[in-house]
Amino acid sequence: MSSNLHQAGVKLLKQLGRHAELVMDVYLSGSVSIDESNASAVDKLQKSDILWRPEPEAELRLKRSVRALLEEALSDERNRQIDSNVGSSLATIKTLADHYKEARHNVDFSASEAYLADLNEHVYSFADGLRYSIRVLWSRINNEFGYVGSINAKIRENELAQSQVTELLNGLEMFQFSELAEIAGDTRELRKLLVTTLQETLSDCTQELSVVQARLLELLGRFRQIRGRTRLLKGWLLYTDLHPDYRPADHVSHKQLPALFNIAEPLLAPAAVDVNNHSLEPELLEIVSSIKRIDRLNDLGTQREQDVSVSLSQTEDFDIPDNPLKLAVDGYFCAVIDSGKSQSALEYLDEQQLPWDRESWLYQVICGYEGLPEEHRRYFELEPIGESDPVYTGNFIIKDVELWLA
Repeated sequence: MSSNLHQAGVKLLKQLGRHAELVMDVYLSGSVSIDESNASAVDKLQKSDILWRPEPEAELRLKRSVRALLEEALSDERNRQIDSNVGSSLATIKTLADHYKEARHNVDFSASEAYLADLNEHVYSFADGLRYSIRVLWSRINNEFGYVGSINAKIRENELAQSQVTELLNGLEMFQFSELAEIAGDTRELRKLLVTTLQETLSDCTQELSVVQARLLELLGRFRQIRGRTRLLKGWLLYTDLHPDYRPADHVSHKQLPALFNIAEPLLAPAAVDVNNHSLEPELLEIVSSIKRIDRLNDLGTQREQDVSVSLSQTEDFDIPDNPLKLAVDGYFCAVIDSGKSQSALEYLDEQQLPWDRESWLYQVICGYEGLPEEHRRYFELEPIGESDPVYTGNFIIKDVELWLA
Protein backbone atom coordinates (compact mmCIF):
# COMPACT_ATOMS: atom_id res chain seq x y z
CA MET A 1 0.00 0.00 0.00
CA SER A 2 2.76 2.43 0.96
CA SER A 3 4.79 1.64 -2.20
CA ASN A 4 1.77 2.36 -4.43
CA LEU A 5 1.19 5.66 -2.60
CA HIS A 6 4.87 6.53 -3.05
CA GLN A 7 4.74 5.85 -6.78
CA ALA A 8 1.56 7.90 -7.20
CA GLY A 9 3.12 10.84 -5.35
CA VAL A 10 6.30 10.73 -7.44
CA LYS A 11 4.24 10.61 -10.64
CA LEU A 12 2.16 13.61 -9.56
CA LEU A 13 5.23 15.67 -8.69
CA LYS A 14 6.87 14.78 -12.00
CA GLN A 15 3.78 15.96 -13.86
CA LEU A 16 3.88 19.24 -11.96
CA GLY A 17 7.58 19.71 -12.68
CA ARG A 18 7.33 18.77 -16.35
CA HIS A 19 4.42 21.15 -17.00
CA ALA A 20 5.29 23.84 -14.45
CA GLU A 21 4.90 26.75 -16.87
CA LEU A 22 1.43 25.65 -17.94
CA VAL A 23 0.38 25.04 -14.34
CA MET A 24 1.47 28.57 -13.32
CA ASP A 25 -0.35 30.07 -16.30
CA VAL A 26 -3.54 28.35 -15.18
CA TYR A 27 -2.92 29.45 -11.58
CA LEU A 28 -2.57 33.13 -12.55
CA SER A 29 -5.28 33.27 -15.22
CA GLY A 30 -7.75 30.98 -13.49
CA SER A 31 -8.41 28.73 -16.50
CA VAL A 32 -6.80 27.38 -19.68
CA SER A 33 -8.03 27.02 -23.23
CA ILE A 34 -7.02 23.95 -25.25
CA ASP A 35 -5.17 24.55 -28.54
CA GLU A 36 -2.68 22.61 -30.67
CA SER A 37 0.34 23.73 -28.64
CA ASN A 38 -0.87 22.52 -25.24
CA ALA A 39 -3.40 19.80 -26.04
CA SER A 40 -1.09 16.94 -25.06
CA ALA A 41 0.06 18.57 -21.81
CA VAL A 42 -3.49 19.53 -20.83
CA ASP A 43 -4.66 15.95 -21.43
CA LYS A 44 -1.91 14.53 -19.18
CA LEU A 45 -2.64 17.06 -16.40
CA GLN A 46 -6.32 16.28 -16.63
CA LYS A 47 -5.69 12.54 -16.31
CA SER A 48 -3.47 13.21 -13.27
CA ASP A 49 -6.36 15.09 -11.60
CA ILE A 50 -4.38 18.35 -11.63
CA LEU A 51 -6.82 20.04 -14.00
CA TRP A 52 -10.57 19.54 -13.92
CA ARG A 53 -13.65 20.84 -15.66
CA PRO A 54 -16.48 21.99 -13.33
CA GLU A 55 -19.11 21.66 -16.06
CA PRO A 56 -19.12 20.00 -19.47
CA GLU A 57 -18.88 23.32 -21.31
CA ALA A 58 -16.64 25.11 -18.77
CA GLU A 59 -12.92 25.76 -19.11
CA LEU A 60 -10.32 23.65 -17.35
CA ARG A 61 -9.18 24.84 -13.93
CA LEU A 62 -6.69 23.78 -11.26
CA LYS A 63 -7.87 21.39 -8.58
CA ARG A 64 -8.47 23.08 -5.22
CA SER A 65 -5.76 21.00 -3.54
CA VAL A 66 -3.14 21.99 -6.12
CA ARG A 67 -4.13 25.65 -5.89
CA ALA A 68 -3.90 25.53 -2.08
CA LEU A 69 -0.44 23.97 -2.38
CA LEU A 70 0.73 26.81 -4.64
CA GLU A 71 -0.87 29.48 -2.46
CA GLU A 72 0.98 28.17 0.59
CA ALA A 73 4.30 27.67 -1.21
CA LEU A 74 4.21 31.09 -2.92
CA SER A 75 2.79 32.96 0.09
CA ASP A 76 0.19 34.43 -2.22
CA GLU A 77 -1.81 36.91 -0.12
CA ARG A 78 -4.37 37.44 -2.85
CA ASN A 79 -5.82 33.94 -2.98
CA ARG A 80 -5.07 32.36 0.38
CA GLN A 81 -8.20 31.39 2.29
CA ILE A 82 -8.90 30.31 5.85
CA ASP A 83 -10.48 26.99 6.79
CA SER A 84 -12.76 27.85 9.71
CA ASN A 85 -14.55 24.46 9.79
CA VAL A 86 -13.43 23.36 13.24
CA GLY A 87 -16.35 21.02 13.86
CA SER A 88 -15.30 18.56 11.17
CA SER A 89 -11.76 18.32 12.57
CA LEU A 90 -13.09 17.78 16.09
CA ALA A 91 -15.41 14.98 14.92
CA THR A 92 -12.55 13.28 13.05
CA ILE A 93 -10.28 13.45 16.11
CA LYS A 94 -12.96 11.92 18.36
CA THR A 95 -13.63 9.15 15.84
CA LEU A 96 -9.96 8.21 15.51
CA ALA A 97 -9.59 8.23 19.30
CA ASP A 98 -12.47 5.75 19.61
CA HIS A 99 -10.91 3.56 16.87
CA TYR A 100 -7.60 3.54 18.74
CA LYS A 101 -9.24 2.62 22.06
CA GLU A 102 -11.19 -0.20 20.45
CA ALA A 103 -8.11 -1.65 18.70
CA ARG A 104 -6.13 -1.40 21.93
CA HIS A 105 -8.91 -3.15 23.82
CA ASN A 106 -8.93 -5.94 21.24
CA VAL A 107 -5.13 -6.29 21.53
CA ASP A 108 -4.74 -5.43 17.84
CA PHE A 109 -1.38 -3.66 18.08
CA SER A 110 -0.87 -3.07 14.36
CA ALA A 111 -4.28 -1.40 13.97
CA SER A 112 -3.83 0.60 17.15
CA GLU A 113 -0.45 1.92 15.96
CA ALA A 114 -1.96 2.90 12.61
CA TYR A 115 -4.88 4.70 14.28
CA LEU A 116 -2.52 6.44 16.72
CA ALA A 117 -0.31 7.63 13.86
CA ASP A 118 -3.38 8.88 12.00
CA LEU A 119 -4.62 10.62 15.16
CA ASN A 120 -1.22 12.28 15.65
CA GLU A 121 -1.34 13.49 12.07
CA HIS A 122 -4.84 14.96 12.46
CA VAL A 123 -4.14 16.66 15.80
CA TYR A 124 -0.89 18.30 14.70
CA SER A 125 -2.37 19.10 11.30
CA PHE A 126 -5.31 20.82 13.02
CA ALA A 127 -2.97 22.80 15.28
CA ASP A 128 -0.75 23.77 12.36
CA GLY A 129 -3.78 24.77 10.26
CA LEU A 130 -5.09 26.93 13.08
CA ARG A 131 -1.76 28.70 13.48
CA TYR A 132 -1.55 29.04 9.69
CA SER A 133 -4.96 30.74 9.62
CA ILE A 134 -3.80 33.22 12.25
CA ARG A 135 -0.63 33.93 10.25
CA VAL A 136 -2.78 34.63 7.18
CA LEU A 137 -4.91 37.06 9.20
CA TRP A 138 -1.84 38.86 10.52
CA SER A 139 -0.34 39.12 7.05
CA ARG A 140 -3.57 40.72 5.80
CA ILE A 141 -3.58 43.19 8.68
CA ASN A 142 0.09 44.11 8.34
CA ASN A 143 -0.34 44.66 4.59
CA GLU A 144 -3.62 46.54 5.24
CA PHE A 145 -5.29 44.31 2.64
CA GLY A 146 -2.93 45.62 -0.01
CA TYR A 147 -3.94 42.95 -2.52
CA VAL A 148 -7.11 44.96 -3.28
CA GLY A 149 -7.01 48.46 -4.66
CA SER A 150 -10.03 50.40 -3.39
CA ILE A 151 -11.13 51.41 0.10
CA ASN A 152 -14.51 49.70 -0.35
CA ALA A 153 -12.74 46.46 -1.27
CA LYS A 154 -10.50 46.79 1.81
CA ILE A 155 -13.58 47.25 4.00
CA ARG A 156 -15.21 44.16 2.50
CA GLU A 157 -12.02 42.12 3.02
CA ASN A 158 -11.86 43.38 6.61
CA GLU A 159 -15.46 42.34 7.26
CA LEU A 160 -14.74 38.93 5.71
CA ALA A 161 -11.72 38.49 7.98
CA GLN A 162 -13.81 39.47 11.02
CA SER A 163 -16.45 36.89 10.13
CA GLN A 164 -13.73 34.24 9.76
CA VAL A 165 -12.28 35.16 13.17
CA THR A 166 -15.76 34.89 14.71
CA GLU A 167 -16.29 31.48 13.13
CA LEU A 168 -12.92 30.28 14.40
CA LEU A 169 -13.67 31.46 17.95
CA ASN A 170 -17.11 29.87 17.86
CA GLY A 171 -15.59 26.65 16.57
CA LEU A 172 -12.96 26.59 19.32
CA GLU A 173 -15.73 26.83 21.91
CA MET A 174 -16.89 23.40 20.72
CA PHE A 175 -13.84 21.80 22.37
CA GLN A 176 -14.95 20.54 25.77
CA PHE A 177 -11.83 19.25 27.48
CA SER A 178 -13.83 17.45 30.13
CA GLU A 179 -15.31 15.34 27.32
CA LEU A 180 -11.90 14.85 25.67
CA ALA A 181 -10.40 13.83 29.03
CA GLU A 182 -13.17 11.28 29.44
CA ILE A 183 -12.48 9.91 25.95
CA ALA A 184 -8.74 9.69 26.66
CA GLY A 185 -9.28 7.94 29.96
CA ASP A 186 -6.05 6.68 31.49
CA THR A 187 -4.28 6.19 28.16
CA ARG A 188 -1.13 8.28 28.25
CA GLU A 189 -0.87 8.77 24.49
CA LEU A 190 -4.47 9.96 24.16
CA ARG A 191 -4.20 12.33 27.15
CA LYS A 192 -1.08 13.88 25.66
CA LEU A 193 -2.80 14.46 22.32
CA LEU A 194 -6.38 15.27 23.34
CA VAL A 195 -5.76 17.21 26.54
CA THR A 196 -2.22 18.60 26.78
CA THR A 197 -1.45 19.38 23.15
CA LEU A 198 -4.89 20.62 22.17
CA GLN A 199 -5.36 22.69 25.32
CA GLU A 200 -2.04 24.50 24.90
CA THR A 201 -2.74 25.13 21.22
CA LEU A 202 -6.28 26.40 21.76
CA SER A 203 -5.26 28.64 24.67
CA ASP A 204 -2.53 30.36 22.65
CA CYS A 205 -4.65 30.66 19.50
CA THR A 206 -7.69 32.03 21.35
CA GLN A 207 -5.63 34.81 22.91
CA GLU A 208 -4.03 35.67 19.58
CA LEU A 209 -7.39 35.65 17.79
CA SER A 210 -8.77 38.16 20.29
CA VAL A 211 -5.83 40.47 19.51
CA VAL A 212 -6.43 39.95 15.79
CA GLN A 213 -10.09 40.86 16.21
CA ALA A 214 -9.19 44.10 18.02
CA ARG A 215 -6.72 45.08 15.29
CA LEU A 216 -9.29 44.34 12.59
CA LEU A 217 -11.84 46.61 14.29
CA GLU A 218 -9.26 49.38 14.61
CA LEU A 219 -8.28 49.02 10.95
CA LEU A 220 -11.93 49.00 9.86
CA GLY A 221 -12.54 52.28 11.69
CA ARG A 222 -9.58 53.88 9.93
CA PHE A 223 -10.76 52.63 6.53
CA ARG A 224 -14.23 54.08 7.11
CA GLN A 225 -12.74 57.41 8.17
CA ILE A 226 -10.65 57.52 4.98
CA ARG A 227 -13.73 56.65 2.91
CA GLY A 228 -15.73 59.42 4.54
CA ARG A 229 -13.05 62.01 3.85
CA THR A 230 -12.67 60.74 0.29
CA ARG A 231 -16.40 61.09 -0.34
CA LEU A 232 -16.30 64.62 1.08
CA LEU A 233 -13.43 65.55 -1.24
CA LYS A 234 -15.14 63.96 -4.25
CA GLY A 235 -18.33 65.85 -3.46
CA TRP A 236 -16.38 69.11 -3.28
CA LEU A 237 -14.69 68.40 -6.62
CA LEU A 238 -18.05 67.56 -8.19
CA TYR A 239 -19.51 70.82 -6.87
CA THR A 240 -16.64 72.86 -8.30
CA ASP A 241 -17.06 71.09 -11.65
CA LEU A 242 -20.77 71.94 -11.71
CA HIS A 243 -20.13 75.54 -10.57
CA PRO A 244 -16.92 76.68 -12.27
CA ASP A 245 -17.58 80.34 -11.32
CA TYR A 246 -17.64 79.59 -7.60
CA ARG A 247 -15.30 81.71 -5.48
CA PRO A 248 -14.97 81.41 -1.70
CA ALA A 249 -16.36 84.41 0.17
CA ASP A 250 -14.29 86.58 2.48
CA HIS A 251 -15.14 84.87 5.75
CA VAL A 252 -13.15 87.40 7.77
CA SER A 253 -15.65 90.15 6.92
CA HIS A 254 -18.59 88.13 8.26
CA LYS A 255 -19.94 88.75 11.73
CA GLN A 256 -20.33 85.04 12.41
CA LEU A 257 -17.54 82.84 11.12
CA PRO A 258 -18.31 79.24 10.06
CA ALA A 259 -17.21 76.63 12.55
CA LEU A 260 -14.75 75.25 9.99
CA PHE A 261 -12.76 78.50 10.00
CA ASN A 262 -13.33 79.56 13.58
CA ILE A 263 -10.76 77.20 15.05
CA ALA A 264 -8.11 79.70 16.18
CA GLU A 265 -7.24 79.50 19.87
CA PRO A 266 -7.86 82.64 21.97
CA LEU A 267 -4.94 85.04 22.41
CA LEU A 268 -5.56 85.36 26.15
CA ALA A 269 -6.19 82.22 28.10
CA PRO A 270 -8.82 82.36 30.88
CA ALA A 271 -7.29 83.21 34.25
CA ALA A 272 -8.37 83.12 37.87
CA VAL A 273 -6.85 84.09 41.20
CA ASP A 274 -5.15 81.25 43.03
CA VAL A 275 -6.25 81.84 46.62
CA ASN A 276 -4.13 78.90 47.78
CA ASN A 277 -0.87 80.50 46.63
CA HIS A 278 0.76 82.03 49.74
CA SER A 279 3.10 84.21 47.68
CA LEU A 280 0.08 86.24 46.47
CA GLU A 281 -1.18 86.95 50.00
CA PRO A 282 -0.07 90.65 50.13
CA GLU A 283 -1.73 91.46 46.82
CA LEU A 284 -4.94 89.67 47.86
CA LEU A 285 -5.06 91.52 51.19
CA GLU A 286 -4.58 94.81 49.38
CA ILE A 287 -7.45 94.01 47.02
CA VAL A 288 -9.74 93.03 49.90
CA SER A 289 -8.89 96.16 51.86
CA SER A 290 -9.65 98.37 48.87
CA ILE A 291 -13.03 96.68 48.45
CA LYS A 292 -14.01 97.31 52.06
CA ARG A 293 -13.00 100.99 52.07
CA ILE A 294 -16.21 103.04 51.65
CA ASP A 295 -15.99 106.81 51.92
CA ARG A 296 -19.40 107.34 53.45
CA LEU A 297 -18.30 105.39 56.53
CA ASN A 298 -15.91 108.23 57.30
CA ASP A 299 -18.79 110.69 57.24
CA LEU A 300 -20.82 108.54 59.60
CA GLY A 301 -17.83 108.26 61.94
CA THR A 302 -17.49 112.04 62.01
CA GLN A 303 -21.16 112.43 62.85
CA ARG A 304 -20.84 109.92 65.70
CA GLU A 305 -17.86 111.78 67.12
CA GLN A 306 -19.78 115.10 67.05
CA ASP A 307 -23.00 113.68 68.64
CA VAL A 308 -21.55 112.43 71.94
CA SER A 309 -24.30 113.50 74.35
CA VAL A 310 -26.26 110.57 75.73
CA SER A 311 -29.53 110.90 77.65
CA LEU A 312 -30.54 108.00 79.86
CA SER A 313 -34.28 107.79 80.34
CA GLN A 314 -37.02 105.23 80.43
CA THR A 315 -37.57 103.53 77.10
CA GLU A 316 -40.86 104.50 75.48
CA ASP A 317 -43.01 102.00 73.61
CA PHE A 318 -43.23 102.60 69.89
CA ASP A 319 -44.50 100.74 66.80
CA ILE A 320 -42.63 100.45 63.54
CA PRO A 321 -45.06 101.24 60.74
CA ASP A 322 -45.22 98.71 57.88
CA ASN A 323 -43.40 99.63 54.72
CA PRO A 324 -45.96 100.76 52.10
CA LEU A 325 -44.00 98.90 49.39
CA LYS A 326 -44.20 95.68 51.42
CA LEU A 327 -47.93 96.20 51.90
CA ALA A 328 -48.36 96.64 48.14
CA VAL A 329 -46.48 93.39 47.53
CA ASP A 330 -48.73 91.62 50.03
CA GLY A 331 -51.70 92.96 48.07
CA TYR A 332 -50.16 91.54 44.89
CA PHE A 333 -49.88 88.09 46.52
CA CYS A 334 -53.49 88.30 47.72
CA ALA A 335 -54.67 89.30 44.23
CA VAL A 336 -53.01 86.20 42.81
CA ILE A 337 -54.73 84.06 45.45
CA ASP A 338 -58.12 85.64 44.72
CA SER A 339 -57.87 85.27 40.94
CA GLY A 340 -56.19 81.84 40.96
CA LYS A 341 -54.34 82.81 37.76
CA SER A 342 -50.74 83.69 37.01
CA GLN A 343 -50.01 87.41 37.22
CA SER A 344 -46.98 89.36 36.03
CA ALA A 345 -45.51 91.71 38.64
CA LEU A 346 -45.03 94.61 36.23
CA GLU A 347 -48.50 94.16 34.73
CA TYR A 348 -49.97 94.35 38.24
CA LEU A 349 -47.88 97.46 38.91
CA ASP A 350 -49.24 99.13 35.76
CA GLU A 351 -52.84 98.04 36.38
CA GLN A 352 -52.88 99.35 39.96
CA GLN A 353 -50.91 102.48 38.92
CA LEU A 354 -48.60 102.09 41.89
CA PRO A 355 -45.95 104.82 42.34
CA TRP A 356 -43.02 102.52 43.01
CA ASP A 357 -39.92 102.25 40.84
CA ARG A 358 -40.14 99.19 38.59
CA GLU A 359 -36.79 97.74 39.67
CA SER A 360 -37.54 98.31 43.36
CA TRP A 361 -40.93 96.68 42.86
CA LEU A 362 -39.35 93.55 41.32
CA TYR A 363 -36.78 93.35 44.14
CA GLN A 364 -39.51 93.60 46.76
CA VAL A 365 -41.66 90.92 45.03
CA ILE A 366 -38.71 88.51 44.93
CA CYS A 367 -37.79 89.29 48.55
CA GLY A 368 -41.42 88.89 49.59
CA TYR A 369 -41.56 85.46 47.99
CA GLU A 370 -38.25 84.35 49.50
CA GLY A 371 -39.28 85.74 52.91
CA LEU A 372 -42.44 83.65 53.17
CA PRO A 373 -42.39 80.73 55.60
CA GLU A 374 -41.70 77.38 54.03
CA GLU A 375 -45.25 76.10 54.56
CA HIS A 376 -46.67 79.22 52.82
CA ARG A 377 -44.11 79.37 50.04
CA ARG A 378 -45.09 75.86 48.89
CA TYR A 379 -48.41 77.29 47.65
CA PHE A 380 -46.75 79.69 45.19
CA GLU A 381 -44.51 79.40 42.16
CA LEU A 382 -42.33 82.33 41.07
CA GLU A 383 -40.64 82.30 37.66
CA PRO A 384 -38.25 85.03 36.47
CA ILE A 385 -38.76 86.39 32.96
CA GLY A 386 -35.69 87.74 31.15
CA GLU A 387 -32.81 86.87 28.89
CA SER A 388 -29.13 85.97 29.09
CA ASP A 389 -26.57 88.74 28.99
CA PRO A 390 -25.36 89.16 25.37
CA VAL A 391 -21.79 89.99 26.49
CA TYR A 392 -21.06 88.19 29.76
CA THR A 393 -21.90 84.51 29.73
CA GLY A 394 -23.55 83.08 32.83
CA ASN A 395 -25.46 86.28 33.69
CA PHE A 396 -29.26 86.31 33.45
CA ILE A 397 -31.03 89.67 33.27
CA ILE A 398 -34.45 89.59 34.98
CA LYS A 399 -36.95 91.92 33.30
CA ASP A 400 -40.11 90.69 35.03
CA VAL A 401 -41.40 87.92 37.32
CA GLU A 402 -44.59 85.89 37.15
CA LEU A 403 -46.41 84.48 40.19
CA TRP A 404 -49.07 81.77 40.31
CA LEU A 405 -50.51 79.22 42.68
CA ALA A 406 -48.70 75.88 42.77
